[in-house]
Amino acid sequence: MDKQELELGKGFAPKFDENGLIPAIAQDFVTKEVLMLAYMNKEALEKTIASKKAHYYSRSRKSLWLKGETSGQIQNVKAIKTDCDQDVILLLVEIGGDGGCCHVGFENCFYRTMDENGALEISGKKPQ
Repeated sequence: MDKQELELGKGFAPKFDENGLIPAIAQDFVTKEVLMLAYMNKEALEKTIASKKAHYYSRSRKSLWLKGETSGQIQNVKAIKTDCDQDVILLLVEIGGDGGCCHVGFENCFYRTMDENGALEISGKKPQ
């Protein structure tokens, strides 16, 4: 696929890195809040497309996982987007379960903010 087709064409050609992975950002379908960043391999992306439920690849466990399989925080995929050079996936999702997304209980994985001294403070909230 040439550069013009890659950037402006209708062909889906995700660019996986040398480890066979592609970054995947999950964003709330309604609020547009960024929920998390994870990675997908080819199988995770294919399962996500087929099931409309977000599947990711765990780099630490070296295995495929369905987001929310144990927590109930299933990410129901409403739309799949890719960036201009197709090396990042963006999932627009609705979250099942208690509305949380992060495995430590917060609404999203970006629950800490750096203060003026460089220390992290908890700025996120946990769902009720």
